[in-house]
Amino acid sequence: MKLWGGRFTKSTNQLVDDYTASIHFDKKLAKYDIQGSLAHVKMLKKCAIISADDADMITDGLHSVAAKIDSGEAVLHAEHEDIHMNVEKLLTDEIGSAGGKLHTGRSRNDQVALDMRLYLRDTILEMVQLLKDVQASLYTQAEANQDTVLPGYTHLQRAQPVSFAHHLLAYIFMFQRDVERLTDSWKRVNQMPLGAGALAGTTFPIDREFVAGELHFDGLCENSLDAVSDRDFVVEFLSDASIIAMHLSRLCEEMVQWSSVEFNFIELDDAFSTGSSMMPQKKNPDVAELVRGKTGRVYGHLTGMLTMLKGLPLAYNKDMQEDKEGMFDTAETLRGALGLLAPMIETMHVKKESMYQAVRQDYSNATDLADYLTDKGMTFRESHEAVGNIVLHCINENKYLLDLSLEEFQTFSKLIEADIFKALSPEAVVDARKAYGGTGKESVKQQLEKAEGLLKENQDWYEMKFKYL
Repeated sequence: MKLWGGRFTKSTNQLVDDYTASIHFDKKLAKYDIQGSLAHVKMLKKCAIISADDADMITDGLHSVAAKIDSGEAVLHAEHEDIHMNVEKLLTDEIGSAGGKLHTGRSRNDQVALDMRLYLRDTILEMVQLLKDVQASLYTQAEANQDTVLPGYTHLQRAQPVSFAHHLLAYIFMFQRDVERLTDSWKRVNQMPLGAGALAGTTFPIDREFVAGELHFDGLCENSLDAVSDRDFVVEFLSDASIIAMHLSRLCEEMVQWSSVEFNFIELDDAFSTGSSMMPQKKNPDVAELVRGKTGRVYGHLTGMLTMLKGLPLAYNKDMQEDKEGMFDTAETLRGALGLLAPMIETMHVKKESMYQAVRQDYSNATDLADYLTDKGMTFRESHEAVGNIVLHCINENKYLLDLSLEEFQTFSKLIEADIFKALSPEAVVDARKAYGGTGKESVKQQLEKAEGLLKENQDWYEMKFKYL
């Protein structure tokens, strides 16, 4: 008989049991369900809501159930619907009828909200650490490639040369904002819903603050209806995860391009590449492609959660059972992507000569020629037109700007002198961007120092929260 079956005169249809059961996925919450139950029973004992003997028996029983679930000895059954009822049934089997007292003063509605918050709290910690690892791998490559020059692109057309360090630092700062979004969401995740009951609170003289302290929550959910029906903390995590996935996808797209013969800027390590079953010469960037592809999966979970919630009246509705699988899958998807990306970046071979050759075979120094003429007294519009004519001449002659002689340059403007060749060299073009945040050497060094500080801050935050919990 169901633990809630007293009001019913017949058993539920087996199809209903199969359709409504969530144990096949919410078993991931077992650790957190027991963690919450241990704090709850400690509070019931403190407030003399149940006897000390019963509380001690329940506590010992929960530890035994946890060990059996961890070892695989305990069998979780769909007939008991979810992780909460399975744990209670295992507890009752372990210690007898006293196990039924565990649920005093709480509902599965506030219980599941608690479990999900505990789960997401750990997940945020893990994601921050994994993002920090990716940032660290990017930092290692950036530090080693401060003098490496490659084409910078707009519209996927070569625009201006940049240092490879500068390019990689862009992703470090993108991922830093991802870290900041996650750490900021912590204060909204880390609010304790237990004690809200099914929707209206409980008549028992519980001590919610005590439970919150035991579980290291920063505060309490203030309204019982909101506590059990709110899932915006999950929506926020899925939103943050979608932005992370987008950033990962952009980086992976560039790695796919860079590793192609057409670009030939990097080579991914064999350990992070795959081959073709038919074409023996192939070395495919499958990991980067799959990270890129799984972005849609993460977006889908965000859209699914928002759609599920949009029409729900207060308080709890069975629709909300759909709040977990997308959350679990998103965490697992990011866990896999971030865990692979850090070593893949760290071990990739940077083809510096190939990058440099690409910069010498384009017109990405044209802006610097326009700036040169402007410094000589032309208006920028005049210099822009003059350089456009020079580039057109080069295209017709199958040349690049640095292939022209001084005499050829001077047919377009007598303002051009011998120093033009140094001014248009890739190194000079890169280093000329000295403004804060630019690709010049000193600016890149400043960015590296800033990034190093951020990595330490992220590690300090992780360690502080990890010890706190």
